[in-house]
Amino acid sequence: MMLPHCISGIFSVRKSAFQRVGLVIALSLAFAGCSKQEPAGTTAAQAASAPSAPAEGAPRIVTSGDGVHIEYHVHGSGDPAVILVHGWSCDGNYWSKQIDALKAKYTVVTVDLAGHGASGRNRTDWSIGNFGEDVASVARQLQNSRIVLVGHSMGAPVALEATRRIGDRVLGVIAVDSLKTIGEPSPTEAQIQLRLKPFRENFIEHTREYVSSTFFAPGTDPAFVSKVAYDMSLEPPEIAVPVLEALARMDYAQLLPDIHVPVVAINSDRAPVNEDRIRKALPDFKAITLENTGHFLMMEAPERFNPILLEEIEALAHR
Repeated sequence: MMLPHCISGIFSVRKSAFQRVGLVIALSLAFAGCSKQEPAGTTAAQAASAPSAPAEGAPRIVTSGDGVHIEYHVHGSGDPAVILVHGWSCDGNYWSKQIDALKAKYTVVTVDLAGHGASGRNRTDWSIGNFGEDVASVARQLQNSRIVLVGHSMGAPVALEATRRIGDRVLGVIAVDSLKTIGEPSPTEAQIQLRLKPFRENFIEHTREYVSSTFFAPGTDPAFVSKVAYDMSLEPPEIAVPVLEALARMDYAQLLPDIHVPVVAINSDRAPVNEDRIRKALPDFKAITLENTGHFLMMEAPERFNPILLEEIEALAHR
């Protein structure tokens, strides 16, 4: 047995009968002295190996329901926790301009969904439901009893899927330029395959062309447009195309009856939003439009977007 360092010199003593008596006394005193140096039941080795809390913003890992590791980052320590969920072919870095604004008051969490950013890619079913489980797995690691989910683009239906997995801890969902098609007829199989065909044939080229021509308002900085289009085109097509297909097949009629929290949309003005149609499926829905912005409005106009986001989180926290 390894003895505490404070008695290591005792065994140099010769073991006469008198010295053995002294040794017993010395050992007793030594153990008593050492026991005062550590809390009861804790050894020095245990104290040295006790885990410390990760530094703010340091990578953290959780395993999703199907065994894929999910990386996430935590900033701040307030309540509620605000989990930021990125869109298709993006990652948690797309929320970088919101972190400082939010962490002064809330616990802010960015997530890399499976197949994106630094998270694992060993998944075979790239469903929106499985992405929802990624977010729910992160939520289960948080101490906060209250959570607001914020999802950009694809991240909004992912947040809805996460809501029904997390349960009563969710105060509400904030969708960023998303959920506009709720209540519209589902696309036909032929329409889905027609949309996916150019992505399957030349993913990089078509993604860059599609993103550049579709997602931005006139006059947007060309360097920003190119960066986003380039980033998104680097998503592995064996992941990106099945995810697009899952989005095209999204069945809101099956999902929305399980959503019993307010849903707020902060949208660009690229396309009108039919709130009346959406409220037929989501009665507690409202939309806010940020003028002269594109699909990535949280990055394009954070000075206008962030105050609205903070106001809506605060409203949900005090319902």
